Formats: sequence, C-alpha cells, structure tokens
Amino acid sequence: MPKPKGVETGGENMPELRFEEALKKLESIVEAMESQDLPLETLLARYEEGAKLAQLCQTRLNEAEVKIQQLEKSGDLGLKPMSVED
Repeated sequence: MPKPKGVETGGENMPELRFEEALKKLESIVEAMESQDLPLETLLARYEEGAKLAQLCQTRLNEAEVKIQQLEKSGDLGLKPMSVED
C-alpha cells in the first residue's frame, strides 16, 4: 500500500533520533492532526508514526532514569567543587 501524500514515516531511522528531535516531531504531528482536515488514511499513518515516536521518547526517558539511578547509587556523579577565585 502506498504511503499517503505528505506523510513521512521515517520509521527506519527512528531509533537514531535524539529525544528532543523525536519530541519535536511528535508535537508537530499532533498539531497537524488537530488543526488540519486530513483524510482518514493520512490520520492513521500520522497516528502510527506518533505512537512510535511516543514509545521512543518513553524509552529514552527510561534509559536516562536508569542512568541517573546508577550514578546516584555509585556516588560517581563526576561533579567537582568549583573553586572560587576573587
């Protein structure tokens, strides 16, 4: 089945997207779905892409949370006291 006109799935490269990029793309999809009178086929394709992006964002957030927990547990936050120079 051909891809509806104007719909970019980009599913092949989705795992390579940074969190911020995925979130921005997801927000633009939601905005387009809310503000445009789109055919059902296009809406379904955008919904599918949005669902994949939402899952990717959730995965990235979970990974960040795990990393933060590991850093807190090990006590190795890599922070050094700043020296104050007058």
